[in-house]
Amino acid sequence: MSTLLTAELLFAGVVVTRTPEPMAPPTAAAVGAAPGGQREVTLVSLGGIATDPLLRRVADELDAAVDAVELFWGPEWPHEVVIVAAGSDAEFRAQATGVADTSHIAAVTVADSVNPQENSATGQRIVFAPGAVTMSPEALRLVLTHELFHYAARASTAADAPSWITEGVADYVARPTPVGADARWPLPVALPSDADFGAPGDPSLAYDRAWLFARYLADRYGAPALRAFYVRAAGPHHPDPDTALWEVLRVRPADALRGWQQWCVRNGLA
Repeated sequence: MSTLLTAELLFAGVVVTRTPEPMAPPTAAAVGAAPGGQREVTLVSLGGIATDPLLRRVADELDAAVDAVELFWGPEWPHEVVIVAAGSDAEFRAQATGVADTSHIAAVTVADSVNPQENSATGQRIVFAPGAVTMSPEALRLVLTHELFHYAARASTAADAPSWITEGVADYVARPTPVGADARWPLPVALPSDADFGAPGDPSLAYDRAWLFARYLADRYGAPALRAFYVRAAGPHHPDPDTALWEVLRVRPADALRGWQQWCVRNGLA
């Protein structure tokens, strides 16, 4: 069974412009190695000349993205990384198995099989959607780092891990500090939950809430504590998030919410 971590990446304000389906079959895939510290990175361009430029940009950003992930997660994750750029929606769906609606997705991280008990994942790949070619340099940097964290943590992440934790922490790794002094969000009235991601309205709010809470935890307790919370709350045999908060950080939900609210106001984020 394949598993995937989807990053609509609405947190970064990414607007994915869909490219039309090609009138002719895509050119042959171009495969090559790219920088990535001590890691072997394979870039697969399914769209040929349409996606080659995107992968060149990805190669330029890889070292910084790897550094950001290792700074938070550590170096113990797969040394072979596969990154695929799809040239059409059909190619994207074929690579990103399990994704139904691709209209707002910039990239996904997918694995053919995962065994968190043995800390292993096979067939992992980061797949960029066709519209990713239009992303700004900053957006691409955020998307790549976000997806690379999913790649690094996938083998340690349970299939039923709360999305708000996996996405919020991935967002934190991609942008550990608030973006823009003028950014404002509604004052949180509850801790994040997966229900946020299915709520009507702008879905970017759910991603931002999850990111803001992860940012708060890292600021209040330290990045290593946020990592420990992720491992406990999203790893195999994880408890509910409230229990994980207490076990790892010794904080009750009501106190966590109060501290988060005060942090948002103090930092001008709400």
